[in-house]
Amino acid sequence: MKERGKAGQRSVDERYTQWKSLVPVLYDWLANHNLVWPSLSCRWGPQVEHATYKNRQRLYLSEQTDGSVPNTLVIANCDVVKPRVAAAEHISQFNEEARSPFVKKFKTIIHPGEVNRIRELPQNSKIVGTHTDSPDVLIWDVEAQPNRHAVLGAAPSRPDLVLTGHQENAEFALSMCPIEPLVLSGGKDMSVVLWSIQDHISTLGVASDAKSLEASSGSSGGKQAAKAGNNKSSDSPTVAPRGVYQGHEDTVEDVQFCPTSAEEFCSVGDDSCLILWDARAGTSPVVKVEKAHNSDLHCVDWNPHDVNFILTGSADNSVRMFDRRNLSSGGIGSPVHKFEGHSAAVLCVQWSPDKASVFGSAAEDGFLNVWDHEKVGKKRERSGTRTTNSPPGLFFQHAGHRDKVVDFHWNASDPWTIVSVSDDCQSTGGGGTLQIWRMSDLIYRPEEEVLEELEKFKSHILTCAPKT
Repeated sequence: MKERGKAGQRSVDERYTQWKSLVPVLYDWLANHNLVWPSLSCRWGPQVEHATYKNRQRLYLSEQTDGSVPNTLVIANCDVVKPRVAAAEHISQFNEEARSPFVKKFKTIIHPGEVNRIRELPQNSKIVGTHTDSPDVLIWDVEAQPNRHAVLGAAPSRPDLVLTGHQENAEFALSMCPIEPLVLSGGKDMSVVLWSIQDHISTLGVASDAKSLEASSGSSGGKQAAKAGNNKSSDSPTVAPRGVYQGHEDTVEDVQFCPTSAEEFCSVGDDSCLILWDARAGTSPVVKVEKAHNSDLHCVDWNPHDVNFILTGSADNSVRMFDRRNLSSGGIGSPVHKFEGHSAAVLCVQWSPDKASVFGSAAEDGFLNVWDHEKVGKKRERSGTRTTNSPPGLFFQHAGHRDKVVDFHWNASDPWTIVSVSDDCQSTGGGGTLQIWRMSDLIYRPEEEVLEELEKFKSHILTCAPKT
């Protein structure tokens, strides 16, 4: 077994070395940031500064510790370099064991328990929800929360709101509605629970001009409570659910709102089912797709550009794309296409905000694949083009992580920019790797456009070529 483990690590190291040598060719920009503690989630927050060559943006992470210090929710500042600014030779010169100069910790919130999932409110991304190993969803106004020093024995920060309603732990399934300040969660009680943040009388600054909630942790009283150590989440105001939806027969692993509706949402679970719900139609499933995959479903995402298309990722190593107008055949899931390019369980899927047919998938095999479903079935028209063994639709593979990629997030404020994070406990014995990256635009732009640009630089490229 030890020999097999060593061989596996060798192949990972060789793959990584090959990837690193190609970084100047494949990427417009890349930042590598070593994490002392693993983070199971990574999300973009609001942009806070604009400069000539870069933008500063909030980044939400977590620290999943071993108990020697508290678990934390981390708000970082990330300097995102603008397209075609970074020099190719510079982006590949990074130390895997070092922190990136582009990522700086801005604020620490001491979290009551491990942070399993972070999701930001689209209407106001300063408001985030977190899942931990409990039945509750915790809501935080991250700008108003006091900055804490995470030392052993420090009392947890006090959430601005606690959403109650699950009967058992709800650890991963979490979604925020893009239309209204609604929150959706799934858990081990096999239920999907819906809340409105506005059901709390003192709304958390949901409107862009609303003030942050001061009565909770943002006020001086809240800060004093934090110092006094009596700021338990049980002291926070609570909100009961608007609806509890039953239909799954095992743990609900992920949930997602329809991008154009506050009443429609979907969920996936360990029962291999994809379920569509409509709050106007009661608390039973509208459509239940049995055997959407051949194993547990881990993740789901709904296309913001075309609401007919839904993605699912599974422990069967595949991603499937469903059309909600034709979800099943004889009660069994009937996907439009199966994307098979991973060799281990798929943990996260997300549609690109920049192109309707593009999406990413991250898996336990350490890869983050970028796909374009419009490329499926298209034959290469140009004669002489070398065909590859790539799975249909796969056009980019990010291989910068050396262990399972547990989360990633497209940047809606910065086209084609992704943050991804891996839990490196298996490969290095601890910590994690955070990477912020943008593939070269020569990869995704129309072929004719790229060839035209390259033609302009043809003579320069030829003079730069090494002489034999």
